Amino acid sequence: MRPFTYTRATDVNSAVQEITRHEKAKFVAGGTNLLDLMKIDVMAPQHLVDITRIALKTIEETADGGLRLGALVTNNDTAYHEQVEKRYPLLSHAILAGATGQLRNMATDGGNLLQRTRCYYFYDTQTPCNKREPGSGCSAIKGYNRDLAILGTSEHCIATHPSDMCVALAALEASINVTGPNGDRVIPIADFHRLPGDTPHIDTNLQEDEIITSIDLPAKGFAEHYTYLKLRDRASYAFAIISVAAALDMDGDTIKEARIALGGVAHKPWRKPAAEAMLQGQQATRENFQKVAEAYLEGAKGYGDNDFKIELAKRAIVRALEQAFNKEGAA
Repeated sequence: MRPFTYTRATDVNSAVQEITRHEKAKFVAGGTNLLDLMKIDVMAPQHLVDITRIALKTIEETADGGLRLGALVTNNDTAYHEQVEKRYPLLSHAILAGATGQLRNMATDGGNLLQRTRCYYFYDTQTPCNKREPGSGCSAIKGYNRDLAILGTSEHCIATHPSDMCVALAALEASINVTGPNGDRVIPIADFHRLPGDTPHIDTNLQEDEIITSIDLPAKGFAEHYTYLKLRDRASYAFAIISVAAALDMDGDTIKEARIALGGVAHKPWRKPAAEAMLQGQQATRENFQKVAEAYLEGAKGYGDNDFKIELAKRAIVRALEQAFNKEGAA
């Protein structure tokens, strides 16, 4: 780990001032990803701004009937919060699928949004990686890529976003509240994370001098017909090979609205609203679910080791939708 300087912010304004005053500065809260990356020299900020003392640790009702999650609320406190479990069980289940209890006790909701990829080559500083060193190349495309992306890739990067929480937030259509030197703004979760394109080193549309203050969940939580399905190599703590957040609004056996978000397949949680719309007004049948699954994976591309993920993702979508319809919750 390289030397760095350190300050502790006491409020949002002082945090923004500190991050703008220092070159190559980063915010640190739980540190469950950033500190690991610093130890192996993948990230080397020259200054850390500790934001753990800022009052962003509450979960509150919003005026429109939703719920606001403070950016510094821990993942465990969010997952086990009474209102989250009752009104947004999809989010609760996704968070609990995401890590060990020890990590969830440290990791914050804001930090979860900013996780870096777990691509092997990103973590290996002896190999070329465009996310780590722009312009150096992508070792994964012709290397070992079993766990990597099949949708939204580019010639520069096939890394995947690792978060489970963010997949559920994408299905719920959450919004991210941020602030910086130019004031406050709201970023829809669909616009928060980026596809790699020719700038794979830029993971999000959050500016370097902005801080996440909270996450807003809309009033509609799909608390009855939902599931979070996570397929992984082992049942204990592991990143998803494929994950599916599925939510249905039902009128009997007829689907009024469907939401589907995929994890483990792209550089960001993957939504395809046009495919979801195919289910509107349709019966909740396996045949209709299979049609949507085919539409969701249209354009998918494997790179050798991960070719199997295309068919696996289709089957996972069908299974998740069936579980959501049958109120099976999570698997």
